[in-house]
Amino acid sequence: MIRRLNHAVLWVRDAQRSAEFYTTVLGFEAVATMGSQAVFLRADGSTNDHDLGVFSVGDRQQPPPQSPGLYHLAWQVNTIEDLAALRAKLLAAGSLLGESDHGVSKSLYAADPDGIEFEVMWAVPRQSWPSGPSTERLDLDAELARWSAVDTADQ
Repeated sequence: MIRRLNHAVLWVRDAQRSAEFYTTVLGFEAVATMGSQAVFLRADGSTNDHDLGVFSVGDRQQPPPQSPGLYHLAWQVNTIEDLAALRAKLLAAGSLLGESDHGVSKSLYAADPDGIEFEVMWAVPRQSWPSGPSTERLDLDAELARWSAVDTADQ
């Protein structure tokens, strides 16, 4: 049976440019390369060989929005403070697209240099999950005050 996602691989225009984004903005570490064609990246604290591979395809046309295929990847952080710190980095990089409170998670949505969307989320403690799905406006300041120093890495 499937246990978890081990890694994802993205086709990007320039693997080196994308690797620079993921290392600088999201704190990934480049762990291996295949010339200038591919870079393998590991998230901070990950036990995987790599979590993300980026492979260069050159200047190809992007498919129209909402075409069949991958919508986004979601990266989880341990604390709400981590989410706030990444929000600042995403804003500085001009990558932040939106913010949502899903009840079970607090989420930031952003795009990498090729416009590939991803989510960075913090999981709310399981005992505080709402009974049903929802999406509301994220008030990160209020969430910082409520969930300060709460680490949900193990859920």
